[in-house]
Amino acid sequence: MPSTSTTCPEHRAQAAAGFTLVSALFVLVVLTALGAALARISFGQHLASAAELDAARAMQAARAGLEWATFQVLRSPPPPAAAPACFGPTSFTAAGLEGFTVTVQCTRTPAAGTVADGVDELAFYRLVANACNAPSAGACPGAGVPARTYVERQMTWTVVR
Repeated sequence: MPSTSTTCPEHRAQAAAGFTLVSALFVLVVLTALGAALARISFGQHLASAAELDAARAMQAARAGLEWATFQVLRSPPPPAAAPACFGPTSFTAAGLEGFTVTVQCTRTPAAGTVADGVDELAFYRLVANACNAPSAGACPGAGVPARTYVERQMTWTVVR
C-alpha cells in the first residue's frame, strides 16, 4: 500500500514542484507589470519632450512674425505729414518652422496723426503675433477643441516711429 504521508520523499518533491510553478508565475506577472509601467513612463516622457520642442518652435515662429511686422512698420521713410497706417491681419509660415502658422495684427495709436513729444512726432504700433500648429481657416489661434498636441504662443511688441 502506498504511503500518503507528507514526510515521504516522493510527496515532498511533488509539493516543491507546485510551489516552483506558482513562484515562476508570480515573478512573470510582476515583471510584466513592471515592463508595462516602464513603457507607459517612457511614452509620457516622449510626449513631454515633443511638446516642449513644439512650444519652443511656436515661440520662435511668433518672434519671427513680430520681426516681420516691425520691418513692415519701419521699412519706409515716414511721410512728411503722418506716419504710415497699419497693415491688415496677415498669416504666413515662417521659413524653417514648417507646420506652424503665424498670424500678425497691427494697431496704430493714435489711429490718425501723431503724438507730439517736444519736436518729435510719434506714432505707436502695437504688434501682436499668434503662432500655432493647427490654424483655423489659415489663421491663428485655432478654433474649436484643441488636439492633444496643439501648441500656441502669443507675443506682443510696441514699436514707436
